[in-house]
Amino acid sequence: MAERPEGSAVEGDNRPKLSLHVPEPKFRPGDTVDFSHINVPEAGSMARPDETCDPSEMRDMAFGLVRVLGEDNQAHGAWNPKLDPDTLRKMLGHMAMTRAFDERMFRGQRQGKTSFYMKCTGEEATSVSASMALAADDMVFPSYRQQGILIQRGYPMIEMINQIYSNKGDKLKGRQLPIMYSSREHSFFTISGNLATQTPQAVGWAMASAMKGDSRIAATWVGEGSTAEGDFHSACTFATVYNAPVILNIINNQWAISSFSGFAGAERTTFAARALGYGLAGLRVDGNDALACYAAERWAANRARANAGPTLIEFFTYRAEGHSTSDDPTGYRSAQERTEWPLGDPVTRLKDHLIAIGEWDEDRQEKMDLEAAEHVKKVTKEAEANGILGHGLHHPFRTMFEDVFEELPWHLKEQSKQAIREREIKFPGGLDQ
Repeated sequence: MAERPEGSAVEGDNRPKLSLHVPEPKFRPGDTVDFSHINVPEAGSMARPDETCDPSEMRDMAFGLVRVLGEDNQAHGAWNPKLDPDTLRKMLGHMAMTRAFDERMFRGQRQGKTSFYMKCTGEEATSVSASMALAADDMVFPSYRQQGILIQRGYPMIEMINQIYSNKGDKLKGRQLPIMYSSREHSFFTISGNLATQTPQAVGWAMASAMKGDSRIAATWVGEGSTAEGDFHSACTFATVYNAPVILNIINNQWAISSFSGFAGAERTTFAARALGYGLAGLRVDGNDALACYAAERWAANRARANAGPTLIEFFTYRAEGHSTSDDPTGYRSAQERTEWPLGDPVTRLKDHLIAIGEWDEDRQEKMDLEAAEHVKKVTKEAEANGILGHGLHHPFRTMFEDVFEELPWHLKEQSKQAIREREIKFPGGLDQ
């Protein structure tokens, strides 16, 4: 408790008592859900500013909501990216594959084949559609719910599953928590479990790209809860001071594990509004509208390539599933939230748009979903031949001392010899050393 200064008044003090505000979510388990407080503007109603405009000219963009797909399943307004049907079908296919991958990996965790998994159900557009708006060699610094980027960029699915299973085929040799992928070849920076560290890394990489006169930009993804981390704010400062060619994507899915977005500041203002204080261009986007996600990311990418500066984008979406396989959302939020969410499901909305313009139908969607599920099943079986959690098919024990130092220090050499010798005594000739 804070002590009163000596000589301060105690009795008769008529100053009002202070009170601490603790954010509370609007709905708890068992509550009836009413999302009427969320303002959902008409699709196409938001103006599209020039990509090189001054951030001060787009203040309202941080409080509105960029939307393209309307209730009639048609594309509307200046933000319509006017993608051809083949591109839209490809986008839908990547989203369907991501969802099928999530389902299979979730079941694998429940079957004890891996220790951990995180689904991105309801958020597919924020990774698949957004990454399609970037160049294939633009560097991405993702968080742990952007598996759709790797799927969209053609990263071999078997490599993803090997990593999740931490088996002998895992290129990261079991040194990363499952789902924390890495691929230099696909310009996909290693995922870190330390939240928000990827934001200053992305800004630093973008600054280096600009210093070298390169043409590649950087993009990073961070959850709304992680914007409370100091790293995020440092990234915003460096991005605006040095005009870094970077896109800061905030995925506002309403929940940071069991803490609702109010603890990160959502009660006071939007997350896109954080751009204003830093002098960043800020956009707030319907994260369940695949066309809006693509259009906003492409706008920000064009801005970065024109040396007009960085952009902060808030994708307003909803985490339909638990935070991870270690989480039970029924303990902290109403079961009605998922079905009552006013912005719908991104996969369904894109499918319905393609049907509305005469370029798709339910039969083809059913076939696509089945083919995606069968493909994931086939690749999973191939990966399982390399081993699953706890079944001994992993990298040799000695490799834990490799790939860290160019030349192993003397004390680690001694530890390595001792550890391997003890393992030989415990498992004589029985396990790969």
